[in-house]
Amino acid sequence: MKSIAYKSRVWPIFKYGAGCWDPYRECQINALEWVRKRAAKFAHNTGGLDWDSLAQRRKISCMCALFKAYKGERAWKTIKDSLRAPRYLSRVDHKRKIRARNQRTDVGKYSFVNRTITDWNQLTEVKIGALTSNTYSFRQRVRKVITSAVK
Repeated sequence: MKSIAYKSRVWPIFKYGAGCWDPYRECQINALEWVRKRAAKFAHNTGGLDWDSLAQRRKISCMCALFKAYKGERAWKTIKDSLRAPRYLSRVDHKRKIRARNQRTDVGKYSFVNRTITDWNQLTEVKIGALTSNTYSFRQRVRKVITSAVK
């Protein structure tokens, strides 16, 4: 019952917030993870759960948002316009690689777009899949990659 309460009240806020607020400072990440651990202790009287960590969920959300921007979906069109092709491609790079943007301030340097471009470029062509696929199937492929990297 407590797990259902967490998943109906707290989880949606974290899930929505993962795409909107992507902290890069360790203290902010630890504060959010503390809330998740506290909820796990409340729901199951233990700290260890099979729930995805907040960092994994944020990474998945950001990758899906960049996927939407790369495809040029409605609200993400302005981000797509700022994405550039790389100056070079090596043999191991996929053809959908994005050029990393140089930023001078922390706000630009640690924005979700710049941090996600690095993760995007590390994916393989198979993991990205067909660009015509929907966001749900892309999310499932990325979730497999991220959770298998942790284990």
